[in-house]
Amino acid sequence: MNIGIPREIKDHEYRVALTPGGAKALVAAGHTVCVETAAGAAIGMTDAAYRAAGARIVTPAEAWDCALIFKVKEPQAAEVVRLREGQILFCYLHLAAAPELAYELMARGVTAIAFETVTDAAGHTPLLAPMSQIAGRLSIQMGMQALEMKNGGRGVLLPGVPGVLPGRVVILGGGVVGSHAARIAIGLGADTTLLDRDPERLAALDAHYEGRLKTRYAHTENIADSVTQADLVVGAAYVHGRRAPRLITRELLRQMPPGAALVDVSIDQGGTAETSRPTTHSAPFYLEEGIVHACVANMPAAVAHTSTLALAEVTLPYLLRLAADPRASLTDPGLAAGLNIAAGKITHAGLAKDLGTH
Repeated sequence: MNIGIPREIKDHEYRVALTPGGAKALVAAGHTVCVETAAGAAIGMTDAAYRAAGARIVTPAEAWDCALIFKVKEPQAAEVVRLREGQILFCYLHLAAAPELAYELMARGVTAIAFETVTDAAGHTPLLAPMSQIAGRLSIQMGMQALEMKNGGRGVLLPGVPGVLPGRVVILGGGVVGSHAARIAIGLGADTTLLDRDPERLAALDAHYEGRLKTRYAHTENIADSVTQADLVVGAAYVHGRRAPRLITRELLRQMPPGAALVDVSIDQGGTAETSRPTTHSAPFYLEEGIVHACVANMPAAVAHTSTLALAEVTLPYLLRLAADPRASLTDPGLAAGLNIAAGKITHAGLAKDLGTH
């Protein structure tokens, strides 16, 4: 199969979907790998390295002309127009928050498989997990920047200093993003509270952190009580393949300390706050209701070298499976869970419900 690896064009998106090592594995399996020139150059993965692995270095048009398009982020407006009927698109899509893209992919007859809804035998999302780990860890780093006075923040240092209490961090969601955000916040010495609906998850986190993490059930009253006392809120709620639940209202934001920060990691699924809207690495922050919002939809791109290595490690086995037999998107349980659009229709039940096409 001809596999195209385009260079990412989303704002400050420096990741690349395939490493030279991955290209070598695909070529060894009998596939033709077409890597757009400079696709990995920003993180030191040179055209020469891909060429040495057996890949072809091609123009953007040639990369997008392949039967299978393998990339990191959802196609941007300038990329969607390159897609044609019968092509397979395998990447992060987050279509619940992007209905226009979903309809465009349906209209173009593309088979779209989303990294974030591919599952393993245990029902976990192995292609989402590594980027969620990174985004969770980065959320605290970004939150610290948002709290700086120059960005409109209230000037709170999360770890505190001797004689001054640490900042208060509230994390909404105890999944991969939330648990990794908690790990960094606790490591810094912040006063950290995590809310989730799953009692077993809360119990496991409580046991792991041995009292260093405060846990609460995520019902309306507890969310309001915690959020209104926070210096930093991390939105980490996730529902498989669906729009993120709205947990923070505008009215709730008005009750937070002025200059507090909200890092909404769930923004790629629509966001956990009523006031959240996507931002970019170029302009990550905006002020609304006196709260500094950071809603960057591709946070892991900030550490693109680490992110690329982590992502490529988990996606390659699925790519090899799909390239060997395109019908695997129907016959392989994990890839079938990742199938969002085929034959002009939405095939993922949760996505169909969110977009009203079920």
